[in-house]
Amino acid sequence: MAQCCETELEQPKFLSRSNDSVDLVVVTHVVDAITFWAQNVTEDKEAEKVDTILSEKCPTAPRLTGQPISHKFYGACYSEDRCWYRCKVQPQVDEKFHVSYVDYGNSEVVRRSDIVELPDDLQFPALANKYKFWGCHLSSEQDSQHNSQGKSFLHNLVYGKKLRISKKSVCFDGTILVQAFQGSYDIGEEVLRFKFGKLSLPGIKESPFPPKCLLKQTSLWPQGDRDNSDSLECMPKLRPVFTNPKPQGLMEHNAAERELTEEHQTPNTEVVIQQLCSQITEQMLNEVKSELQIAREELEKKTKEVANLEEEKRGIQKYADDIEHQLMETRCELQKKLEVCQMKDKCVDVCWNSLVGDRFSQLAQKVEAVKKHRATNACSTSGEHLYESITVVLNNQINMPITSEKLEMAWEDYKQALKKLRDCQSKGALEDLVKIRNQTRGVLLTAINDFFLEVDILPIAERLETLKEVSSSLKAVFTLDNTELFPADDVEDQSFEKFCEWKNQKDEKSKNVQEATDKALCALSDWGDNIRKFFCLMEKSAVPLEAVEGIDDILKQVECDVYEELTIHLFEPDGQEMKVMSNAFHKVMQHIQKEQHLLFDIRRKYEMNKKFTQDMLQWQNSTPKADELLCIKKRIKSLRSQLRWKLVEVGCLEEADEMDLPEILKKKEEIAETRNALFQEIRQEKVEYTKLCELVKGCFPELVQLYPEVEINSYMSSEGLLMNSLERDIFDAEPMRELSGRRPLVCTDFQSQKVVLKGYSVDEESEVRMLEQAVQYHRAQRQKPSSAVPLLGIFFGKSDPLAYIMVPYFSTGSLRIVQKIDPLIPSEIGKVMRGVLEGLQSLHEADITHASLNPNNVFVLSREHGIVGDYDFTKTPAHRAVDSGMVAGSVCLMAPELKRGQLPSPASDMYAFGGLMLWLYAPDFSGPVVNEQQAPELTPLQLEDKLQSLLSKLMVCSGRLSSLEALDDDYFQTLQN
Repeated sequence: MAQCCETELEQPKFLSRSNDSVDLVVVTHVVDAITFWAQNVTEDKEAEKVDTILSEKCPTAPRLTGQPISHKFYGACYSEDRCWYRCKVQPQVDEKFHVSYVDYGNSEVVRRSDIVELPDDLQFPALANKYKFWGCHLSSEQDSQHNSQGKSFLHNLVYGKKLRISKKSVCFDGTILVQAFQGSYDIGEEVLRFKFGKLSLPGIKESPFPPKCLLKQTSLWPQGDRDNSDSLECMPKLRPVFTNPKPQGLMEHNAAERELTEEHQTPNTEVVIQQLCSQITEQMLNEVKSELQIAREELEKKTKEVANLEEEKRGIQKYADDIEHQLMETRCELQKKLEVCQMKDKCVDVCWNSLVGDRFSQLAQKVEAVKKHRATNACSTSGEHLYESITVVLNNQINMPITSEKLEMAWEDYKQALKKLRDCQSKGALEDLVKIRNQTRGVLLTAINDFFLEVDILPIAERLETLKEVSSSLKAVFTLDNTELFPADDVEDQSFEKFCEWKNQKDEKSKNVQEATDKALCALSDWGDNIRKFFCLMEKSAVPLEAVEGIDDILKQVECDVYEELTIHLFEPDGQEMKVMSNAFHKVMQHIQKEQHLLFDIRRKYEMNKKFTQDMLQWQNSTPKADELLCIKKRIKSLRSQLRWKLVEVGCLEEADEMDLPEILKKKEEIAETRNALFQEIRQEKVEYTKLCELVKGCFPELVQLYPEVEINSYMSSEGLLMNSLERDIFDAEPMRELSGRRPLVCTDFQSQKVVLKGYSVDEESEVRMLEQAVQYHRAQRQKPSSAVPLLGIFFGKSDPLAYIMVPYFSTGSLRIVQKIDPLIPSEIGKVMRGVLEGLQSLHEADITHASLNPNNVFVLSREHGIVGDYDFTKTPAHRAVDSGMVAGSVCLMAPELKRGQLPSPASDMYAFGGLMLWLYAPDFSGPVVNEQQAPELTPLQLEDKLQSLLSKLMVCSGRLSSLEALDDDYFQTLQN
């Protein structure tokens, strides 16, 4: 704790002297007999507000890391009440720190874990100030016990109370020298009176007695002899010093009337009462703490017992629920069976007890229902529907054509002949291999025709439609029914046999029931004929009485048989029957899928062979030639010569002493026409190259050997990028000086498109590397054309060791130029960087590491889409990664592992991507991004939560998101939605 710069022999050095002004303060901490800390009463509510804010923010604020800053405020958890207060921090040993609570004045030593960082809005001046009695200082002759008594004396007198102070001066260390009054009493005088301090006014020698002007003031204590013993006897008993940083006076809101009443009370009575209350309170507090500790232990014990009982209760409840569930299922099953039995009994009882007319009427209705059921003869059950579907699937199925095997053998021979042609390096053996190829091709065409004849008579389309309908109807029946299907992997090989056996048994049972019904109805009909004859008096034939008896037995048998036939289809199959049906269903579905795949394969093979036959019609009796391509090359050579000559003529005319402007303009028009004609021929050359490459890849690999001068292999290996007909001097190019840093860039027109030519110095090794990397990049770019800058062509200089890459010209420029002229807004940044991320994903899927992602290599289209630019194909990824251009503002885009000497990887590209995002959202950021804990220091930037979460997963030392994972992050998913 800082003290005023004074000693016993020296007067304090003053920074300034203040005019007498009176303030009302509340004492928050006592340092010694003449020094204390206090808050202005107007800041009482401000202190409460600060404490509330600290209690909300400090528990979740970041902990102190590294060495504290001396002039900065931090938050510390006070050891007595475990509340948070503002403080200044000084380093100590063993990860402990000495903190001074700036709003109250007290201090203590705390651990690092109890100190947190505070935001800028809590970095305002301290609410408490340090005060010292004007004209007083401590005597160095007094012992420590006397100084402790003096501190306790002042603490009992002023701690937590409101004082009126009159400022006199300010020391260099900020201590304010004041006169303090409580009511009409001068506190400094009482300190001097009890000899806890000595008078030390500027220009006056030290005196053991205060001046007369001070003695005339009214004392807080009775007048009498002022010797040391008397003063100690009159001194009030000392109260204990409280350690709470927040005094009781600040915790309670006292009204102004209460304060005035307290100031006019007699100090002696107040001190005595407070001392007695303090002693009693301390004793009671100790007893209460002891009882509270015992109660807490008992509560913890009871809590554990309650938790164990709750766990046992949950287990018993779960067991009871399971038992209840099983009981409910058993009850439901029993209820269903009981209802069926009751239905039968009720029907029988009604039949026996009802009148004959009612019985015959009900019987007639049931017989009518039986007639309708028999008349429909439809698949009324899932089993019958499945049986019919199996019959349809197994009958009329289509198998692979017999000619298919012969066709496959012919294709294999033809492919072997083509392979030998491709591997041939001698023109002498080429002719024989071509003849063999033509012979195998003839055999293949014959096999194809035989295959066509056999397939054309197959009803493939009709069969596919039938299988589709059967599959749909089966799925509808077996998913809409309440029947539970068994898993498909439980299908048995004998599923159809078991199902047919079960179906035959069920059909036999149904047949027996129908025969019994027919027999009973016939008996009833015969009885009716006998009744008619017996009661007809006109009937001459006599009918015996026995023939019209036994109607009860006949009716009972008829009713039972009719009821049996009506209810036989209502019973649901049991588990074993359901398993048989399920296996048969999955088996028939497998047959359907297998036949569908076969039919699709036949159709695909038919279409492929049909296309091959059509392609071979024009080459059946001849071989393709490269004559057209050679003619185009001759025309290109002639046009290049004409163009160069015209350029020379224009140059001579422009350098002549007397310029013929009309002639120059005429020549320039001729140059433009010649150049356009040349570019058209180059376009046609590429078309012819494409045709020849397709023929070489297909059926005529001998073209490479027959026409070595056209360099078909070079064109194919470069994926069409290599354009040997182009030369630098045939372009009307404009230098791009503002972008030509380490390599020349020129802008020109090529085939009605504005393009940029990038020049690179190459040797034999870098030329090979350039072609390989360019082709790899070109393949990946064609998979997703809108994600990366396309390559339009590559050509090499004839007279200099330079290679040129042709790319489109973007008028909006690179990301660095856009941010310099008109920076992107947050909504635009998300769209642009999503496009860049998609470009990185396409490259990473092709095992390509960009290693050069920086603001110059990202291009913005219409401020809505970003694409990844090409890179230096003459360099390896390791050389590109250490390029000096890998910075964005003050953010280094080089991943930490690259600085440690590791090779570039897709993860290092993702770090550079995160650095670009950080630069776009915080262009002025200049602090460290990654620390020793491998976590980004992004909290002070106050970024959006989702953005900060994304950056924290990208700009880390290890475990970064991949491009695909970053696209699925909440930040980009929110933008897409």
